Amino acid sequence: MTSIPQTASAAQLKAAAAATFLVFGINGLVFASWAARIPAVTEILHITSGQMGTLLLCVAIGSLIALPTAGLVVGRIGTANAVRAAGLVAAAAGVGVALSLLAASVPGTAIALFFFGIGIGLWDVSQNIEGADVEHRLGRTIMPQFHAAFSGGAFVGALIGAGLSNLGVGLPAHLLVIAVVVAVLTTVAPRYFLPHHPTPAPAAGAATGPRQGSAWRDGRTLLIGVVVLGATLTEGAGNDWIAKAAVDGLGASQSTGALLFAAFVLAMTAMRLFGGRAIDAYGRVVVLRASMAAAAAGLGLFVLAGNIWLATAGAVLWGVGAALAFPMGMSAAADDPKHAAARVSVVSTVGYVAFLAGPPLLGYLGDGTGIRLALLVIGVPILGALLLAGAAKPLPAR
Repeated sequence: MTSIPQTASAAQLKAAAAATFLVFGINGLVFASWAARIPAVTEILHITSGQMGTLLLCVAIGSLIALPTAGLVVGRIGTANAVRAAGLVAAAAGVGVALSLLAASVPGTAIALFFFGIGIGLWDVSQNIEGADVEHRLGRTIMPQFHAAFSGGAFVGALIGAGLSNLGVGLPAHLLVIAVVVAVLTTVAPRYFLPHHPTPAPAAGAATGPRQGSAWRDGRTLLIGVVVLGATLTEGAGNDWIAKAAVDGLGASQSTGALLFAAFVLAMTAMRLFGGRAIDAYGRVVVLRASMAAAAAGLGLFVLAGNIWLATAGAVLWGVGAALAFPMGMSAAADDPKHAAARVSVVSTVGYVAFLAGPPLLGYLGDGTGIRLALLVIGVPILGALLLAGAAKPLPAR
């Protein structure tokens, strides 16, 4: 775990919240810069949805290697340095993806995406640990607003992607510019994070205390992870496949597909900006169950819609339902500040199995059924998340 001071001034909290908000936003911008233009990748590399799924799996593998150890990394170097390292890795990988696409190299793209996944995985856990710390000290629900910054950054990234696609600007040039922005902002913004004192490595034979291993044996943490697994699959599937499903299933143009993805992300952003009040008023469990019901309804409408307008309405409702589950899971995992780093890392790892590995599997299924129809499969884990939502109930005050 990370040893942190017990008090922080109002100015420190305000600066830390603003910096965390920015870091989440940059993360969303990076993600959407990739996700909104997945149809362009399949065109450049001349690959099928299933082959695109394999490339997405490279991202998943990289992240799933980084996620289980991210809590320990934060414990050693602090959240600020962890975000800096992750941002630089992601930026370098983005350059690698751009160069590989210029060369139309599938192996090069796969390798670069693997390292992109490592950077994104470490970045995600680090920013959520910082966000949970800020939320805990403020004493009110603010984590959804940080995730709204992610969604807002993704919305901006999707609009940029749609605009550049419509203007005929190539994806490689797009990614190179984004890489520079990421390298600069992830180096500067974390200097305003709350002070964290890295935990020194224990002496040989010394007790390690409540770390990653015990977090993996904590029943509540694992149940929260399972809930987040089902809940985040709907977000991950929407992020990766809404644009492609609109293009393939409804005959939309690539720019229209990117705009449909933007509508999904905008709905998530709006819900995350204002959803904290609902969580404080009604509690995590009620809001989580309502979210999963909305996600299921929106998914069904999107898949079964016969025109682009109904599909857009479905994407919006889907985005509303997908908005709050992940931030609520992070807050629930961090209820005990002493164990927050390890438990957030565990829940992130379990949840990202769905968020990252689920969409590639949908790609394989989509080769046989069409990607739009394949999306119906995620209704099963959505139902599971709804039934197990009680695990996110806050811990009693000590």
